[in-house]
Amino acid sequence: MLDRMSDQTPKPSRHHIWRISLRTLSKSWDDSIFSESAQAGFWSALSLPPLLLGMLGSLAYVAPLFGEDTLPAIEKTIISTAHSFFSPSVVNEIIEPTIRDITANARGEVVSLGFLISLWAGSSAISSYVDAVVEAHDQTPLRHPVRQRFFALFLYVVMLVFLVAAAPVAVVGPRKVSDHIPANLANVLHYGYYPALIAGLTVGVIILYRVALPVPLPTHRLVIGAVLATAVFLIATLGLRFYLRWITSTGYTYGALSTPIAFLLFAFFGGFAVMIGAELNAAIQEEWPAPATHAHRLRNWLRTRTATITGTAD
Repeated sequence: MLDRMSDQTPKPSRHHIWRISLRTLSKSWDDSIFSESAQAGFWSALSLPPLLLGMLGSLAYVAPLFGEDTLPAIEKTIISTAHSFFSPSVVNEIIEPTIRDITANARGEVVSLGFLISLWAGSSAISSYVDAVVEAHDQTPLRHPVRQRFFALFLYVVMLVFLVAAAPVAVVGPRKVSDHIPANLANVLHYGYYPALIAGLTVGVIILYRVALPVPLPTHRLVIGAVLATAVFLIATLGLRFYLRWITSTGYTYGALSTPIAFLLFAFFGGFAVMIGAELNAAIQEEWPAPATHAHRLRNWLRTRTATITGTAD
């Protein structure tokens, strides 16, 4: 029996890797990865102000509980993190002014109708990413489009609550720790910033892949695609930053449109990275189908049990 199981699940070989790579590219093309990435990038650009409004507006009430300088420190951290990924023009002309304008009226906006509208508008980017992941795994018929849109809204609200709760701790915590540890260990915290940022980005992609699917895959089966997505996004953003720097040095510009175009390109590569990672996970799933997750088995058992009890009662 063990021999039969080993025959059914062969170990990965060069042939399997080559076939999975070709299948990933084929599925990406069939699922219109460029148009899906452009759609995700467009909605990401439109969702940025509502996202910042929801996060900074809520932080205007929460951050002062950790100290008067916490909210300005969070703003500074967001801007410095943006500098790690985007070009200086995108940060200086789009992200930073948006943050400053929103912060000036953050408290009043939270209690307005505009804040509720911003929740729906801000969830558009999450919705496009969920649609892309579901389509990559060919699970689109398993969830009604309207239900999926409200599901994306729910994910957006959960993400917003997490950011509001975690941002003050993430900003204040390292400062408090560095004040009570030796200087050499404080330098370790400083140099660990970028690895922690990359690890956090990878974990975020894994969570997206896990929760987006109507029939989710086991978490460990999503790691490879998430690593690929993170690597593609980082390489693409670095390449785009070098390209923008070079094109600016040559004197060729798009005038007033150069910064919005650059931001849309960054957003496009974000959508492209998420989708290519999902396509890789789907190709691996086709090659080696994973068993159903424990949560999915429990859900099916409860559904069957409920149907049995209902049928017996009738």
